[in-house]
Amino acid sequence: MKKYLLILGSTVCILGLIYSCAQNPFTGKKSLNFVSNSELFPSSFQQYDAFLKENKVITGTQDAQRVENVGIKIKSAAERWLKANGYSDYLNGYQWEYKLVENKEVNAWCMPGGKIVVYFGILPVTQDDSGLATVLGHEVSHALANHGAQRMSASELQQLGAVGVAVATGGKSAEQQQMWQQYYGIGSEVGVMLPFSRSFENEADKIGLTLMAIAGYNPESAITFWQRMAANSGGNKPPEFLSTHPADATRIANLKKLIPEAKAEAAKFGVVYK
Repeated sequence: MKKYLLILGSTVCILGLIYSCAQNPFTGKKSLNFVSNSELFPSSFQQYDAFLKENKVITGTQDAQRVENVGIKIKSAAERWLKANGYSDYLNGYQWEYKLVENKEVNAWCMPGGKIVVYFGILPVTQDDSGLATVLGHEVSHALANHGAQRMSASELQQLGAVGVAVATGGKSAEQQQMWQQYYGIGSEVGVMLPFSRSFENEADKIGLTLMAIAGYNPESAITFWQRMAANSGGNKPPEFLSTHPADATRIANLKKLIPEAKAEAAKFGVVYK
């Protein structure tokens, strides 16, 4: 009976992969997605509004205006790219919003559907509009590539796998069941979920670099921004294979390779860099 339950679980998983993968225009890849935007966005917007109510939003300052202005330029670049490539309706349902929040943390994030927060603590590292465009281009790209929905979908598969392990070890002792669940948890996290997350960061870097270039910000400035981020961290980061993000050196090396492509794409829109 257990054998057939495992086969059934595997079949459900495979069918989910087949029928829930849609090609993303920015990455050109099929993305794992069990959650539609119409289901995900309302929840995302509610969580964003709740966060803003619980935190101090900075308004009426030059910095707050800069965040909004650069964000709008990045969003417009995405719209131009999508229209030029035949995806004019792709952003239906997105509700872009850019808020600067009083927080010393060096961070920024974007929720599904285009809701963006920039922490005040990252501004000394961004230094100028190009640095800010690097950050916002990266965060906007997470939303455009539907990374939030993909993380949720991957988490569901990870939980389904845990159920499979429980079924397969049901006849063993409690200690052995716990041992196999631990093995599965560590293996699926280090071997699947963390590499999955790092791949999202690489995709967001690539898309963001192109968007900032189209928006008029020299993509080479992304290198100096990430060098400043690396210096700011002081080397206090986990090894790459245990991290959700690529190592600073890996990220910078990848970006250097992508700069010519970003410039070439921007040139199609009349934005030329030397």
